[in-house]
Amino acid sequence: MYKTYFADFDFTDFWDDDAYALENYIEDAPSDGLIASIEAELGYKLPASYIEMMKLHNGGMPFKTCFPTAQSNSWAEDHVQISGIKGIGREKIYSLCGTLGSTFFTGEGGYPDTGICICDTPTGGHSMIMLDYSKCGRNGEPEVLYVDGGLEQTTTSLAKDFETFIKGLVSEDVYNTDEKDLANTLAKLKTGSFSAALQEHFEGEAVNFDTVLRNLFTAITLSKGYFALHADPLSQLAYDIQFYLISVSENIRSKDEFIEAYIPLVALSDGDISAGGYADFFKDWFDERIKNKDITRGFFSSMKFSEEYKNLMFEKIKEHQ
Repeated sequence: MYKTYFADFDFTDFWDDDAYALENYIEDAPSDGLIASIEAELGYKLPASYIEMMKLHNGGMPFKTCFPTAQSNSWAEDHVQISGIKGIGREKIYSLCGTLGSTFFTGEGGYPDTGICICDTPTGGHSMIMLDYSKCGRNGEPEVLYVDGGLEQTTTSLAKDFETFIKGLVSEDVYNTDEKDLANTLAKLKTGSFSAALQEHFEGEAVNFDTVLRNLFTAITLSKGYFALHADPLSQLAYDIQFYLISVSENIRSKDEFIEAYIPLVALSDGDISAGGYADFFKDWFDERIKNKDITRGFFSSMKFSEEYKNLMFEKIKEHQ
């Protein structure tokens, strides 16, 4: 007999269909043919409960984003948090087979090739929620795991199956320490020190980039509720500023040289103000700037902003001075 999943679960007000979710997560309801092709590409049979849920709403960002845990993990002592649920498809960037889909993270992302990355987390790719098929086989019912993708990769068992995981999600308000954390972060952005490398880049600039970045990072933090650099316009302006400062004092001849110079500025800063890590958003930003010819080559093949884009960047930073 066909089993109906989520029969006793109310999806009213489950999804937060804001503009970001619509652009990056939500796909049209998947056809049986699309489901079969996605399964073939991933090499695993998707859970029936997940398929049923995606036929109602194919991917997105839920309002309830936290799942309780009995043990501490890299995110918190008593829970993990998701930012979005990947849909069945290839069109949206976070869909299962999208640009930042499951195969990206189990490939160059370094996550174990024992299942499917099913949910993103607020860590920007440094942890994932995975369907784990290591016990049940590729056609079985996978468990749900939290995988910390750090240097010493660890896993935390969350739920016996996808349906149980979804039903167990609770509101972030249950664990909300945001007011205190937000206040501490805002205080640090106001008076804390930048990295030594970034402070060196400030020297000799007509614009007070110390003030500009503090104000910009404060705006980012207030918009997100925490400090992190992602793919939003304010974060991209932060990448612009950091590239500009690097390019003024260093000869950057390749993407790898930019990455090496970028990471110690804010991503993994030795000062008080640090993002505490990084994902590939700034690399995507770099590729886009190259593609649009906003970054060009000058003397000795050194990479710089085009004069037109540099002027545009200085216009953008005026509201943060």
